[in-house]
Parts: sequence; structure tokens; C-alpha cells
Amino acid sequence: MFDKNDLCRFLAVAKKSTYASGDSGMKVINEDKSTTIVFEDWDWKYHDNYFWGEPYGWREVVSYKWQPVYLMVYYWNVVENCKDFGQVYSILQEALRLIPADNPYRWPRSHETKNAIYINNFTWEIDDFFGEEIIKIGWIEKYKAKYIWGFVDQRR
Repeated sequence: MFDKNDLCRFLAVAKKSTYASGDSGMKVINEDKSTTIVFEDWDWKYHDNYFWGEPYGWREVVSYKWQPVYLMVYYWNVVENCKDFGQVYSILQEALRLIPADNPYRWPRSHETKNAIYINNFTWEIDDFFGEEIIKIGWIEKYKAKYIWGFVDQRR
């Protein structure tokens, strides 16, 4: 069995080391056109897989000692009239870099930049977590995502 606090610490490091880092060298484009990023630290493995485009689908799996223990699923959409996907995703990456080790569930509740705000409304416990995040640029909603996380394969 694993310790929930260890899972939280690992998630914070994994998220900061993968998508948030912007390191495109870690990404592998798969035959099905999805992108995969893998991060490992001792007994922990983070497998991040997503389909780029609009709308967007994303799945993250955390394994401990080669057994999947945690699943995160996201579905989001940049609004139709948004022309600058790069700005939206840049704000997401910036918010993700602010993730604290003791609360690695999803990014901060809010984060403001020059002309944009990231808003994250969630209900959480590490074992049952869901929410919605929004990005507004110039007070106009440009992005919305829904997500759900939780433990997997805990009873045998």
C-alpha cells in the first residue's frame, strides 16, 4: 500500500516536471495521434496521455510499484471565437507551475496575469476530486475544462 501524502508529493513533482515545464523533448507522439509524457521517481510512475486539438481530452495515471493507483480525466474546450490557443495554454502552464506539494490536485483556486484570470472551482479530497476551471482574457471566457480524479484498483 502507498501513503497518500507520498502520492501528493509525487503528483506535485510530476506535474511540474512534465506539461508545466513546457519541455517538448519529453513528449512522444503515438500512432493514434495522442501525446504521451512519462515521469518516474523511485516506485512511482506518472503516465500522461492526451489528444491535442479542440476540444481536448486528457488522461493521467499514477502507478505505485507497477500497479495503477490513481486516475485523472479531463475534458476541455477553448471557445470557438478564440484565436490565440497559445495564450490560453501558456496561462494553464503558468498556473500549473504554482501547484503546492500539499495540494497537488489541480492548480490554484485563482491566478491573475496582466489581462487574464484563471479560476478553478473544485470539491476535493485526494480520493474523490472533481471540478471545473475557466480562463477569462479581458473578462471574456476563453476556456473551460471539467475534470475528475480518484483512486483505482483499491479493492481485491
